[in-house]
Amino acid sequence: MSVPLLEEQSGFARSVTARAPGKINVSFECGDPREDGFHPVATLYLAVGLDEQVTALYRADGEITAELDDASTIAVDRETFPVGADNLAVKAALALREATGVKAGADLRILKRVPVAGGMGGGSADAAAALVACNALWETHLTRQDLASIAARLGSDVPFALYGGAAVGLGRGEDLAPVPLRSESHWVLIPASYGLSTPKVYGELDRQRARAGLSFPAPKEVSPEVLHALLEGDPHKLAASVHNDLTPASIALAPELAHVIERAEDAGALKAIVSGSGPTLACIARSSAHAERISMQVRDELDVQTIVVSAPAAGASIVPHSGSF
Repeated sequence: MSVPLLEEQSGFARSVTARAPGKINVSFECGDPREDGFHPVATLYLAVGLDEQVTALYRADGEITAELDDASTIAVDRETFPVGADNLAVKAALALREATGVKAGADLRILKRVPVAGGMGGGSADAAAALVACNALWETHLTRQDLASIAARLGSDVPFALYGGAAVGLGRGEDLAPVPLRSESHWVLIPASYGLSTPKVYGELDRQRARAGLSFPAPKEVSPEVLHALLEGDPHKLAASVHNDLTPASIALAPELAHVIERAEDAGALKAIVSGSGPTLACIARSSAHAERISMQVRDELDVQTIVVSAPAAGASIVPHSGSF
């Protein structure tokens, strides 16, 4: 990649790297589509210790592009990886520039760790990391709240990736109320070798409900039981209360998920749930050691990738020592 010389903009940093976490939806309730086509939701977000990184390299010519970092730990099809305005990180940088009037550009190098199209908000994490990185690179000095206002226009999960931790999300998921957690929870993630399109999963949900003659109003709150279980740090109570309205639709589109859920629970997971629209599964464990045992057994029995994580994780932030390139 060729990065234009800084010329008169030599006061700016040459590059800044930011990270942002992936998420799981510990609880997800969904109403019928609104007039704008979006589904109203009530969800309990939980940021996990698996993040994306975006390195923003300064361009003096105003161009904004993206490329995949060679250090990415998940398989990504380079032929279809978006490098222009279709990339959510590029959209975030463009939105920041429009909001601030800055004329600079950036090349965005994206290090992927969160499963693609896996229901864990990897693209949203890219957008949040790009906002934080470019805000520092271009010295636009926006507050976290300012960035969250931009983030809400980019996607339902982007504001949460900025803040991290745990939060109740209402509306499309962008109306956040932080949940202060005092203890860690432990999870085993089971990514699939394929992705699921979020719009297709929602479409399947609508078809299932229509066939059953069911109608669902906009949810107003998350389940008190799952909220209390997470606050108490009780994995058994959490396993008994987690719920995802999208699970039947995800399994209809990817029937093999039902078998993986069954095998994960046979391996000791207190509960295996579909994260968001899937197909990534999130398995609740009693402890980090228990999570490691589940991970090893599932990996050996099913020959699948597993990732052990803890939660909550912090929101988008600058990676130290990334001020020059």
